[in-house]
Amino acid sequence: MSGCSPQEAAVRSGSTAATAGRGKPERSGEQRGRENREAQQQSSLPGQNRGATGWDVNISMSVKAFELVPAVEREQLMGEKVRIGIECIECCGQHLYVGTNDCFIHHFLLEERSTKGRLTYSSQKLLQKFLGLKKPVAELKAASALERLIILCDGTVSLLDMVTLEPVPFGGAKVKNVIAFCVNENPVTADPFCVEMAVVSARRRAVQIFTVHEDRVQMLKEVTTPEQPCALSVDGYFLCLALPTQYMILNYSSGASQDLFPYDSEERKPIVKRIGREEFLLAAPGGLGMFANAEGISQRAPVSWSESVIGAAVCFPYVVALDEGFVTVHSMLDQQLKQTLSFREGHILQNFEGKVVVSSTKAVYVLVPLPLEQQIQDLLAGHRVEEALTLAEGAQRNIPKDKFQILHKRILQQAGFIQFGQLQFSEAKEHFRKGQLDVRELISLYPLLLPASSSFTRCHPPLHEFADLYHLAQGDQEKVQRCKRFLISYLREVRSSESTNGFREDVDTALLKLYAESGHDSLLDLLASNNACLLADSAPWLEKHHRYFALGLLYHYNSQDALALQLWVRVVNGDMQDSTRADLFEYVVDFLSYCSNLDLVWKYAEWALQRDQKIGVQIFTKRPVSKEQTAQLNPDEVVKYLEKHHQALVLYLEHLVLENKVQKEKYHTQLAVLYADRVLGLLTRPAATEEQLCSARRKLQHLLRESDLYRVQLLLGKLQDSELLLTERATLHGKLEEHDKALNILVHQLKNCRAAEDYCTWASQDQDQAYRQRLFHQLLSVYLDPDVPGGTQTVEAVDLLNRYSDIFDSAQVLELVPEAWSLTLLRPFLCGALRASVHARRTSQVALALAQAENMQLQHDRLKYRGGPVFMSEKRGCQLCHNTFREPDFVCLPGGTPVHTHCATQRLRDSPTKRSHLDHGHTCNHT
Repeated sequence: MSGCSPQEAAVRSGSTAATAGRGKPERSGEQRGRENREAQQQSSLPGQNRGATGWDVNISMSVKAFELVPAVEREQLMGEKVRIGIECIECCGQHLYVGTNDCFIHHFLLEERSTKGRLTYSSQKLLQKFLGLKKPVAELKAASALERLIILCDGTVSLLDMVTLEPVPFGGAKVKNVIAFCVNENPVTADPFCVEMAVVSARRRAVQIFTVHEDRVQMLKEVTTPEQPCALSVDGYFLCLALPTQYMILNYSSGASQDLFPYDSEERKPIVKRIGREEFLLAAPGGLGMFANAEGISQRAPVSWSESVIGAAVCFPYVVALDEGFVTVHSMLDQQLKQTLSFREGHILQNFEGKVVVSSTKAVYVLVPLPLEQQIQDLLAGHRVEEALTLAEGAQRNIPKDKFQILHKRILQQAGFIQFGQLQFSEAKEHFRKGQLDVRELISLYPLLLPASSSFTRCHPPLHEFADLYHLAQGDQEKVQRCKRFLISYLREVRSSESTNGFREDVDTALLKLYAESGHDSLLDLLASNNACLLADSAPWLEKHHRYFALGLLYHYNSQDALALQLWVRVVNGDMQDSTRADLFEYVVDFLSYCSNLDLVWKYAEWALQRDQKIGVQIFTKRPVSKEQTAQLNPDEVVKYLEKHHQALVLYLEHLVLENKVQKEKYHTQLAVLYADRVLGLLTRPAATEEQLCSARRKLQHLLRESDLYRVQLLLGKLQDSELLLTERATLHGKLEEHDKALNILVHQLKNCRAAEDYCTWASQDQDQAYRQRLFHQLLSVYLDPDVPGGTQTVEAVDLLNRYSDIFDSAQVLELVPEAWSLTLLRPFLCGALRASVHARRTSQVALALAQAENMQLQHDRLKYRGGPVFMSEKRGCQLCHNTFREPDFVCLPGGTPVHTHCATQRLRDSPTKRSHLDHGHTCNHT
């Protein structure tokens, strides 16, 4: 109901708010109050305390917020007088004033004592004063700044000396015809030596504002009211009035008023209490305690108390109410009933500057609030987490900031452990995070997770009641596993946060142990990333749970690669069992390929090659180029080392020659020889398949064609005797520029004209057109050679000419072809040759014309640059001799000035320094 008017709050809450959430039908205020108290008594452990008056004071509570402590006992107040009763009380510091129904005022001195952590009071009677009337003392109020006691007795307000209780002797110190009065605790006057007081007049519908001085009472203002108030309270300029039928707020300065909600004063005693700056507590219909501010708005939810409440006070964060049989304590934070104390014949309940005093008609007690920390701890002990947090956060304004932060963090941490014990993991995690829990407090619950070297000790006093996880779980293994899963989740979140600074080793080591124990997939991710796992604690744990691959990663992270490799090799060899990686052998090979310790590389290379040469050689072939010379492998050493491992040697040479393009003759030659030996071996092996032979020949042929670094003669010598490797021999002859031999092999021995043509294309690659043309003419000559077995290959020659007509020189071709060939046979070639010739001629003509046009354009641009024409007439004179021109020849000086030729010549002869200028002018003249 925050932010609503008290009228709306009363309508919403008057009949139903007291039972909201309980699922019960509407009941009277008395029933609700009684049921509330009974429910609290049934749900709590009742205690009993024998009061000084002889009553049984029964207590029930969800939290023990107050203790009822005797202050003034019956015998001290009235002795044997049975009919004497307390009417009003006032407390100012250690001074307690009690007004009785026999017109006496009793003055006591209260002494506060602490015994074994409990607060007690002892009272000493200093004085008593009979006022000389037969009326009860209706009201007392102390004005300590004036050392005056303001009293209301028999409708008259008068002043007494606080020490002697003697009346002030001046006549102006009285106000008559008064129903009720109250002191303004937020005065609007600036005079520190006066007290403001609001008075309800008995003779008119008005409230009068007075200032009380040491020796007089002076009226400042009178404010009329719709009805005569029966109770009031004041704060600043605001009067909160209980009229016979309703409550209202009245600003006595501006006259503005605000009706609050109706109330019948004949049925119940109205309650109007100032509880803070411009805020009041009122007794509303339906057994509600309503809050209202000076603007008439209720910014707090109401509390549900008994309809028979006769007194109320606020001791933040609690509202304390008194009826005929009980003192009830409600929280202003969640509006719940927190404590009920049985108190018979209750008469007065008032808050005097934080000291809540309650009295019967015979004795006076003090409601001593327990320290908030104790209340919170009591709630936590009862696992009432939300109530404890609400109380702590609500009490923030009453605790210094630094102290509150420490207290609040601890409460959050305790709440987190309570919810952790109830397996409410999401709530526990949130409280741990807000409370900035030292995560080791949580880890320490799990036996053996913290490293042996950890200096951690649990917080004292402890944050929880558990010895360890197994104590918490009480043998429930499912609960244990759920708690471990939660810890894994929590540690993963906090390990990267600043909250683990200083004890990252404890966190990472605990996480590793949990991963290893549960077989969690993230174990490898943890070890492969930046971590602070302690080797001394982690290694035995991983070995215990047979996580040998993970243990190797841990060794590697701690720069102990020798131990890591030794462990992994034993797993690969089957000496130890770990199914983490089925490809562990491949992983070890890859690890060695990146290992910077060459001693380890050479140590385990033999093991890897013996196990699988194809995979093992990757130690050398996958090795990245390193800037550190100490981590580099010399290829010559590797080649020499691999000579006893034929397959690995071939793969490594392929890596050097074909992948890395190493330009070194011996590598190319060695690889070619190995390829050749492989082919020759397959040719002599009966069991060799056609597919194996074809694959081996393709590799050899590719290398012979693509490489220019191998020793050709050596390879030719190896293959010379093999009549099955004619293609390879032809390629080698081509490398030696022996094209005629190569073509003869391809055409006459292999009889593969397509291979011969491909050979010409390959051999002329990256060569000029003349070389290409010469090679194809050579192939044509081979086709037309009549001296070879089989004679001239006419069809092949014609096909060659027709397919490559643009390459051949037509004139040379016509000289080579036999005269017996018909024109029809050569028609495709001749048409193509003629077309190419015409195209070349026309292309050259176009190019010549374009060049001429470009030259002409350049000449035109040059003339434009040299300037326009110079006009000459007989009337124009020479700038040197000043005579007119008689002949059309002249010379232009720079700037276009014409002069006679002989004048320019003479000038040059006389002034050699100007020769360059005239020369320049001569080059630019126009005649």
